[in-house]
Amino acid sequence: MLIVTGATGRLGALIVNRLLERVPADRIGVSVRDVSKAAHLAERGVRVRAGDFTEPGTLKHAFEDAERVMVISASIRGSGALTANTAAIDAAREAGAQRILYTSHQAASPTSLFPPQKVHAATEEHLRRQGVPYTALRNGFYGSTLGLYVGAALKTGKLAVPHDGRVSWTAHEDLAEAAASALADDGALEGITPPLTAPRTLDFADVAEILSRITGRTITRVVMDDDEWTSAAVAEGMPRPAAEFSLTMFAASRNGEFDATAPTLEATIGRPAKTVHEMLEAVVRSQ
Repeated sequence: MLIVTGATGRLGALIVNRLLERVPADRIGVSVRDVSKAAHLAERGVRVRAGDFTEPGTLKHAFEDAERVMVISASIRGSGALTANTAAIDAAREAGAQRILYTSHQAASPTSLFPPQKVHAATEEHLRRQGVPYTALRNGFYGSTLGLYVGAALKTGKLAVPHDGRVSWTAHEDLAEAAASALADDGALEGITPPLTAPRTLDFADVAEILSRITGRTITRVVMDDDEWTSAAVAEGMPRPAAEFSLTMFAASRNGEFDATAPTLEATIGRPAKTVHEMLEAVVRSQ
């Protein structure tokens, strides 16, 4: 049984859909907090069971008969994320999984300026110590994040964000396809992978230029002071902790943490990765 955790989240749902193109539905199991949200998968023959990283006792049943388990990193801020990730890894090992896979990040590091990368690094180390074959998928920065920042630019003509650096914006769809391959295919990706990224890194000045080409109007990149941007974000309704968290992404990017690419993703999926232009076209259409 190939088990995917968090199958109702965006990445998990895409991974399951890709798996269904590769293997029979009765070889796939999903672990979700709310089984009602995965009823459509059960209708297709996927085994659906309740499981919650923050309640490790639920995972024994969810991971029963596991051959391989894909642990989607917990979407929790702070130390709770590491606790949840390691609980899922431990449960997968105890269930007898022959390979444990984890959705990490290309910038995983104990010294990162972006807190999630410290969690990923610690989770990778825990995974390595289990004595079970493993794969840590070092995913590029999710391109969907751009949608959080370009909406206002489309209205005002100004992409006003803090000073940044180049980032390997990568599509969920491409990363899900690589993850499905790693889960279903022997020897597809093993150990800690190279960065799984689109082939180019871009900064927000590049993003503004692309938006200008897509919309046919000038989108100007405006660099804001960190404190100024944080205050503006809070004034517009963003909770201060969320704004301060977002600011760490910009700090890490200008430190060069996300300025890395590798051909591994495209080699794994067998086609060119989606470009930022394609991702932004989808954002513009959705506005």
